[in-house]
Parts: sequence; structure tokens; C-alpha cells
Amino acid sequence: MFAGFLFLLLFTVYEEDSESNCSYQALFKYLNLTRSNDLYTMVRPVKHYNVTTLIQLKMVIYAILDVREIDQSLVLYVWIYMSWRNYHIWWDPKDFCGLNHVLFPTEALWKPDLSIDEMTEKDKAPPSPYLSVTNEGLVESRNDQVVVSTCRMQVYKFPFDTQICTLSMKSALHSDEIKFDVILNSSKITELSREVMRTQYEWLFLNMTVAKTTVSTFGYDQSMVIYTISMRRRAVLYIVNFLLPVFFFFFLDLASFLISDTGGEKLGFKVTVLLAVTVMQLILNEILPASSDRIPLIAVYCIGTFALMMLSLLETILVMYLIEKDNQPDEEQSRSEDKQSKVNFYRCFGVWSSAEDE
Repeated sequence: MFAGFLFLLLFTVYEEDSESNCSYQALFKYLNLTRSNDLYTMVRPVKHYNVTTLIQLKMVIYAILDVREIDQSLVLYVWIYMSWRNYHIWWDPKDFCGLNHVLFPTEALWKPDLSIDEMTEKDKAPPSPYLSVTNEGLVESRNDQVVVSTCRMQVYKFPFDTQICTLSMKSALHSDEIKFDVILNSSKITELSREVMRTQYEWLFLNMTVAKTTVSTFGYDQSMVIYTISMRRRAVLYIVNFLLPVFFFFFLDLASFLISDTGGEKLGFKVTVLLAVTVMQLILNEILPASSDRIPLIAVYCIGTFALMMLSLLETILVMYLIEKDNQPDEEQSRSEDKQSKVNFYRCFGVWSSAEDE
């Protein structure tokens, strides 16, 4: 009986010890992992400083939020995935009830200082609070980010243009200590972006290519991954709201030739139509960037229409002037005849009056 009691006590203690190793706290205690532990946060997690940290990188476009032609900037909502090896973290899952995966707070571990060269505004999306860590020290970071980047807009064929923008990702300060590698190739990353994309604004996403390169920054070689995004504008709205109205104004100006030149209605009508095209040009000026290298075709279209309508207006003014000048002698002759008629009338009336008095 006493032996059975001892066996039951030892079994209970063993179960308690086994259950205590199944908690996250036991794993953190085993790894000596705290937010104030500089071993995990201050420097790269390598055993030797010559060891290069290889970072697997993947970016997926979730939404095209805005394309600002006047500012030449692009606003994207992207998913950025990174993974790297932390050589200070390792445990045997058998010692912790098969636990081989855990989430650590972001502040407790070192993260690569990833930067985007084209980014012009601070990220407004909240960062992910956790990092995923496996028992072999593989750290994974999944973060959502609103990227406002510069993009040189080519608006020569506006609104039938295709824009190509790039996002260049590299470390902010590390040189060849960190190397970036891509997980998916261009075709797979394009297909994945099309599957997860929720909104594209007025643009149609075409494809995205990815390439690795090495750049020299301030005398240091740095690994860089360049994502090139191609997208085409949906031109239907601009055709309906801009190109067709300008064409209709030009057609109305042509139809005004049927109006008689003797009155002033024709001249007032042409001036009104010309002012309407001027308003359309002002709207176009607010859309297109002022730093464009070439005059867009749509601007040539508006200027050509405006010039033809102005020539039509000048022609109307000239015709009305010639008609008025041609009618001026007839009016003078008519006035002279009226005056002579009145004189003859008075003479006749005077002679008749004199004869009656006699």
C-alpha cells in the first residue's frame, strides 16, 4: 500500500512536470526570451559576424488605392512576407509536448530594416504585433502596408496610357551582411496578386515582375529586390465625360453655319460653344501633370478643336463685317431717296397750296 502511494505521488509529480513544459512560459524561460534581452534584439541573430543573413521576400498587391497623375505618385496596399534564420533560437519539440511553432512579440526579436526607395510617406497601416518562429529558428514576418511611392507618369497617350511603376526594396543600413532572395517568380506573383486583389481604382492590373540586383549606395554594395508593376487605365469614363463632349461641341459649331449671318444669334452661339471648350481644357489641365516631357495627344485634340472653332468664329465675324459693309451704300442711297421724296412732297404741297390761295 505504501509502495502504491509512492508510485502515485511520483506519477503525479511527473505529470505536473510534463504539463508545465507544455506552456509557452516554459519555452520562453528555456530560451531566456524577454523583451529586454539584448541578445535577440540588438544585432543580427548569427553565431559569427561573417555569416550572411538570407532573407526570403515576397510582396503581393492587395489593392491599387490611387494613382495621382498631378503628383506623379502611386498608392498601393500590399502584403509583405519575410523569413530569415535566427541562430539563437532552437528547441526540441519533444521536450515541450510537440510544440514546434510559436508566436513571439515583434519587439522581442531582431527584424530586418527593410526600406522602399520610392516611398514618400510614412506607412499608415498598423504593423503586425507578432512574429512566427519555428523550433529550428525560422522567423516569419507578415505585414500589411500602405505604400505611397513616386512613379514617373507617362501621359502622352492619356487616357489610353499604360503606367509602369517600381518598388525597390533593400536594407536601410546593412550592406552585404544581408541578402534578399525572392520566393515566387514573376508569373506566380502576378497570378497571386490577381487572386487576392480587391480594388483597382480606375486601373486594370496587368502584371508584376520581380528581379534581384546589387546596387552601390554611398560606396557600399547592397542587395535589392525590384518589383515592377504594370497597369492600364480604364478609358471608358474619360471617353464619355470628356472626349465625346468636346466632339459634340465641335459638331454644334459646324451646325452653326446653318444660322443666318444677318442677326447676332450666330455670333453669340459660337462664343458660348468656344467658352464651353475652354472650360473642358481647364479641367484637363487639373488632371495632367505639369512636368510632362511631351504634349499629351488629348491636349493636342483639345487645342486643335479650339483652334478650328476660333477660326470659325473669326470667319463669322468677317462675314458679318463684309455683309454690313456691303449694305452700307444701299442704306445711304435709300436714305437719299427718302430725303428726295420728302423734298418733292413738300414742293408739290407748297405749289398746290399757292395755287389754292390764288
